[in-house]
Amino acid sequence: MPEIKSFHLPDLGEGLPDAEIVEWHVAVGDVVRLDAPLVSMETAKAVVEVPSPFSGKVLKLAGQSGDVVLTGAVLVEIELDPNLPQRADAQDTGHHHGAPAAHAAPAPQPAAAEPEAAEDAGTVVGAMESSNAVRSEQAVAIGGIKAMPAVRALAKKLKVDLTRVRATGTDGVITLADVKAAAASPSAPAAVAAPAPAAIRAPAAPAAAFMPPPAGDDKDEPIRGVRRNMLRSMSAAHAEVVPTTLMDDADLGAWAPGEDITVRTLRALAVAAKTEPAMNAWLNAKEGTLRRHSAVHIGVAIDSADGLFVASLRHCDTRDGTQLRAELNRLRDGVRNRTLPPEDLSGYTLMFSNFGVFAGKYATPVVVPPCVCIVGAGRLYHAVVPVLGGVETHRMMPISLTFDHRAATGGEAARFLRAMIDDLQRAR
Repeated sequence: MPEIKSFHLPDLGEGLPDAEIVEWHVAVGDVVRLDAPLVSMETAKAVVEVPSPFSGKVLKLAGQSGDVVLTGAVLVEIELDPNLPQRADAQDTGHHHGAPAAHAAPAPQPAAAEPEAAEDAGTVVGAMESSNAVRSEQAVAIGGIKAMPAVRALAKKLKVDLTRVRATGTDGVITLADVKAAAASPSAPAAVAAPAPAAIRAPAAPAAAFMPPPAGDDKDEPIRGVRRNMLRSMSAAHAEVVPTTLMDDADLGAWAPGEDITVRTLRALAVAAKTEPAMNAWLNAKEGTLRRHSAVHIGVAIDSADGLFVASLRHCDTRDGTQLRAELNRLRDGVRNRTLPPEDLSGYTLMFSNFGVFAGKYATPVVVPPCVCIVGAGRLYHAVVPVLGGVETHRMMPISLTFDHRAATGGEAARFLRAMIDDLQRAR
């Protein structure tokens, strides 16, 4: 009798409960070889290519593109081929055996940074992203089209037909830039018939009655990927954290023209973290421990079409302004293109949200454990301030600091905020 193996979906991150099928690289009846691409799965971290743990004939697949598979559930069933190579330590991955981890590979390199816009893109705090594994993507030819899983996922999201995309990558590989170009310059849509003119009514005819929208226009859609992880992390934060918010303004009147607002704010955060280490810490409430960090790694919340990411801008206390700007650009481009390595989405010691890019002066941003504080920068405004017996108009930055009162006192939070404002109010 042929031996049949069941491969269960491994944990593709740090305790993630599920993942979404982006694209199968095999079909029922296909013969797959050991370590060949099996399926691309999207988690809250990234699009991950899962290799086959066996060699043999594919008997059953868990679902189709868009379906969510629980971690530990059967992903695929394979009938082993004794004439093909098998992993020496391969074990049955059924309910009575442990699921093997996805085969690890070097991390993909981040995409080249694009020119910096005059203002930062939206940076509104959301889900914390982390992972303990880095996996590479490979360009897989399916139907004669060569593209990485992340590229296929982007094409699906932008509704771009890959068969109509001109490939510019090496060996005919379609790149993220190719998909974006196709989305920006789509082929001419089919002509849509112009609506017929309304019939001319006699003056005495009554006005048409209001017609409600057709039933079924509004429908529930599953929350997936990054947004699903945001739902979980925000729920956990609401249940665990004891939040308290302090608000104040920083007077930027001493700044020289052309100052990089975000970089200056990040520098002020680093200075405040060194001044008051209680806010640059992780709380382990279950164990009753508090870890105060010597280095300052700021989690910058970045808004994207896929959802909200928090990218880790490391060693802000030792970088100069030019280095901070270059690293921030790299992180933002990586989030935009979904090419950011998972290790860049974890390890931050405090958090920052630049929500004022959109609107709002003050807020109560959410602290996500294990961090104990988050700083929000509101929309800049001008205020009249007294100066040497007269008045002047200065630009002001509203600042909101939310901290976990389980881990820090009000005095520690106030000293942290004071140190940040003092640095922001310096001329340089």
